[in-house]
Amino acid sequence: MATRKTEIPGPDHPIAIERIGLRVVARVGAHILTNTTRALTLCEAAYPPVQYILLDGVDQTLLASSDNQTYYPYKGDAPYYSVTLPDGQDGEGRLADEVRSYLEPCDTVAPVANHVVLDADRVKVMVGAA
Repeated sequence: MATRKTEIPGPDHPIAIERIGLRVVARVGAHILTNTTRALTLCEAAYPPVQYILLDGVDQTLLASSDNQTYYPYKGDAPYYSVTLPDGQDGEGRLADEVRSYLEPCDTVAPVANHVVLDADRVKVMVGAA
């Protein structure tokens, strides 16, 4: 098995994490996954900023653990959840691996422990929502 290398953020790959205090609402169709003011914003290198939500701030009745997991050298192991909508409403039904978590992230991104990040391609994430 290959050894996993942990990378340390630095000038060539900066990572910043901050609590912005703005309301973050994430939804799939009519279903609200989260509505919180306790999100963290993670800015990493040249990637767009991403919202990290405390797992207990997400409607867990819509989440199902996935068998998939990935490893990110700057963050650590990331198990996935799928979003399962009641009765397949909104024409979506089940969105596989839309939510990624860092239950035990690398020390350099420790603030995102017990947070999840939502795939913004299929989950509508609004920051500063009323």
